[in-house]
Amino acid sequence: MSSSNFFTIILISLTLALIPQTSFALNDPLFHICSTSKNFTPHTPYESNLKTLINSLIYKTPSTGFGIGSVGQAQYQNQPAYGLALCRGDITTLECKTCVSNASKEILNLCPYNKGAIIWYDNCMFKYSDIDFFGKIDNTNKFSLLNVQNVSGDSMKFNNMTKDLLSLLAYEASLDKKLYASGELKIGELERVYGLSECTRDLTSVDCKKCLDDAISELSNFSDGKKGGRVVGGSCNVQYEIYPFVRE
Repeated sequence: MSSSNFFTIILISLTLALIPQTSFALNDPLFHICSTSKNFTPHTPYESNLKTLINSLIYKTPSTGFGIGSVGQAQYQNQPAYGLALCRGDITTLECKTCVSNASKEILNLCPYNKGAIIWYDNCMFKYSDIDFFGKIDNTNKFSLLNVQNVSGDSMKFNNMTKDLLSLLAYEASLDKKLYASGELKIGELERVYGLSECTRDLTSVDCKKCLDDAISELSNFSDGKKGGRVVGGSCNVQYEIYPFVRE
């Protein structure tokens, strides 16, 4: 069963003037979605399984930047919980641990009795559900951010080269063991564009590439001539900016 059966269908384009990462609070979530179809009551097996799962993901994710797991077994009707956490490929183990820990606390505050929820930060994503979503592209949970400022010069050239960069990074990410890639491209004499592509590591290489290609197509539909933008989803995300925003 796909994630679209249990998460709210949503695609939000937020026309925000994005600013460099170092200038705002990294502890603030970018966005979150609570499932609307199912809730759980306190002191039930699902609550217990979810808490055990969250603690496990907080522990196992920072060492590699990705954690996945489930607690409980559906065949015994003890209300299993499934979840994953993903940290951005360029951040440190400590930053990953801090982000995942913050995300797990915040999502329980924002979606206290929802059986499914997802939250995104600049540095990480945290997602859980009562339905097994592992290995499936999540086309439902996503949002977009757009820099409202226009580039100077030839916007068509900028658009084409940005798409070329992101497409190359999507290919590289799909072949990378972390399903992550970042890079830059020179545009004109002085300008550069910087990009990032990343997938959750439960996806195959083929599905990662498909997820990223779809995200790039969505981004191209609304980012004409803009200095920055991103599409962030439950399985992958792409981003470009005219300033360096990832570490080497």
